Amino acid sequence: MTTEKGQSSSSKPSDDVDDAWAKLVPLDTRFSDIEIRCNDMVICSEIKPSSSEKHEWCRITKNLGQGSATLHNKSSDAILVDETLIPKDGAVDIMSGSEIVPGPGGQGYLQYRFTVMPAPDSRSQLLKISIDPDHAKCSICLNVWHDVVTAAPCLHNFCNGCFSEWMRRSEARHQHVLCPQCRTTVQFVGRNHFLQNIQEDILKADAGLRRPAEDIAVLDSSSSIQSNLIIGSKRKRRMSTLVSPTLEERDSLRLQCPQCAAAIGGYRCERHGAHLQCHLCRGMMPFRTNLQVPLHCMGCDRPFCGAYWSSQNVTHGESTPVCSRDTFRPISERTVTRIPSLTHEMNRHEQDITQRCIAQMGRTVQDVVAEWFRLFNDRQIDRSRMPLNHAESITASTHVCNECYDKLVGFLLYWFRVTLIIDYFPADAAARENCWYGYACRTQHHNEEHARKRNHVCRPTRGNHPS
Repeated sequence: MTTEKGQSSSSKPSDDVDDAWAKLVPLDTRFSDIEIRCNDMVICSEIKPSSSEKHEWCRITKNLGQGSATLHNKSSDAILVDETLIPKDGAVDIMSGSEIVPGPGGQGYLQYRFTVMPAPDSRSQLLKISIDPDHAKCSICLNVWHDVVTAAPCLHNFCNGCFSEWMRRSEARHQHVLCPQCRTTVQFVGRNHFLQNIQEDILKADAGLRRPAEDIAVLDSSSSIQSNLIIGSKRKRRMSTLVSPTLEERDSLRLQCPQCAAAIGGYRCERHGAHLQCHLCRGMMPFRTNLQVPLHCMGCDRPFCGAYWSSQNVTHGESTPVCSRDTFRPISERTVTRIPSLTHEMNRHEQDITQRCIAQMGRTVQDVVAEWFRLFNDRQIDRSRMPLNHAESITASTHVCNECYDKLVGFLLYWFRVTLIIDYFPADAAARENCWYGYACRTQHHNEEHARKRNHVCRPTRGNHPS
């Protein structure tokens, strides 16, 4: 394959001719990058993969500001920049990430992405750091961490499954949860994604440190820490009505849960029992793993208290907020009356078209969503693009938060649209052409005319996006 080269249009090169300040990256990986080493360069190369003939098709001039340049069309025809037609002898500013087609459109042209290189003094260097695997081992099981959690304030690290089991036993036998390594009283524990990446790199470098799949399955079954846990919440102090509470006492009140103050439903929090802080109301709830009540949204792994307090018949807290059941409930119990704002990548034109299509069919949004959720629940829909965690495990009985439910509705309405026959589309929508980049198009977010003119509820046919 012939390598494409840029040719300088000026006799005087830039000061740093050895370093490319930008490049054109072909989306077809069979072709090489075109490095731009001069501040003003004419690109002369093949414009179609089917022909070896070279053409002088554009000039790229570096702008004073970082990250931008001006592209001048030097070809005999129009070219496309971010789906905008640039006529012969026309010019347009391009940014890092701009996508360029050296022709007026259609099939058969090469496609490039303009990429600005970091300045030499700001380029990050790849550092090789030597880590002794013995320093990445859990002091409970003595193996390399798996699903790392970090305890505070001592900041020692353990396997999620190991520490979860340690915490369960400690709470049953002792007043405090002590760090297994240094015996400091643990106040917080949470997953450590940074160390998780290090753990994965260690196992890639030395496969001999990997545990058997059966051991991993046992660890995962014991793991109970999904978000940050607060351990050892202080009890509400008795205060005289004549004395104002101190700052520490006010913090204690703010972090207290209703079951810390009194027994509710036959349960009262242990003095140093673990607690979760609700993502929505910021109130506290006890971390109880022996109940069949979900404490975390499966779609985002964040803690929500609505289902727990509903199971305890608590509708409000005296000192801390409590969420209602409506904020966190099973998918099967939910209804929708409008198209969520997150639908169709927040493109309001596409949302309006979907609403009109549903009305044209004489149906409601709830009817459509219910029908497509039945298909989803029967596993008749590809879940690979679903914007939720644990997509394969979600069913009608899964508890999700309001935001994740809106994302699920948007996902189902996408499938409704891409499978809908053209007869149900309004005339103005049916006449539109598909955007090459489909739902992944970035231009639709800042170009109102483009968002309206092209259909974006479709699969990308260009760019490096999954279809």
